[in-house]
Amino acid sequence: MANVSLQDVKALRERLGTGMVDTKNALVEADGDIEKAVEILRLKGAKGNAKRADRSTSEGLVAAQETEGAVTLIELACETDFVAKNDRFVALGDKVLKAVAAAGADSVESALAAPLGDSTVGATIDDDAAIIGEKVELRQVARVTGENFAVYLHKTSQDLPPQIGVVVAYEGSDAETARSIAQHISFAAPQYLTKDEVPAADVENERRIVEEISRNEGKPEAALPKIVEGRLGAYFKQVALLEQDYARDNKLSISKVVADAGLTVTGFARFKVGA
Repeated sequence: MANVSLQDVKALRERLGTGMVDTKNALVEADGDIEKAVEILRLKGAKGNAKRADRSTSEGLVAAQETEGAVTLIELACETDFVAKNDRFVALGDKVLKAVAAAGADSVESALAAPLGDSTVGATIDDDAAIIGEKVELRQVARVTGENFAVYLHKTSQDLPPQIGVVVAYEGSDAETARSIAQHISFAAPQYLTKDEVPAADVENERRIVEEISRNEGKPEAALPKIVEGRLGAYFKQVALLEQDYARDNKLSISKVVADAGLTVTGFARFKVGA
């Protein structure tokens, strides 16, 4: 049996983030050869990746990086909050973000194929997942283009990395108001910029539902069109940013706030870990 020192075990654990027992056993199996032990641990973890494929990933982080004319937003997911706040996982998120932004990727598929060192983003995630011992996946990627940007990353817990990320692209010069709009989006979670962007099928489905509800409530038939339109307006306030009431002052609409600030919002993205 190889004479494995505590210093070697500690050094390898700090390098890989692996458990004490697994690290020591790998060094013993490798006769004290650290690089061979790394290979053993990676192979052992890789075999476990397939078993973890069906596990849920409800924890993780969001991160954003601005490049010329665009901001890239990613969600990197894992299984537990213990891993989400692990230095290795956070560092992986940083590496992945930089590679995805550099490649100009705007989808998970193109992001996973982006080069990262001598490998790809997808292969790097798989390698780190093998060492970390949890399922890790790049769940969402967005690339928002525009003239100016407001980026807001929100921590739902102080000991975790950001869990909600928002990017707002805008024209204008009022950066403070633009940031407040990003904060509003983090809270209100709109899906579209304007009501015209809401898919017609979704609008018709909502119209059918609110009309049936109104009839079941015994509303007069003659009043139904007006009632239905009013309830559709409430629906648009839920899903369309410019229709929403401003979180800081619900007497103002977002459209009014941006107009008063001389801003034009041209696009946005919002990710929430696990959502």
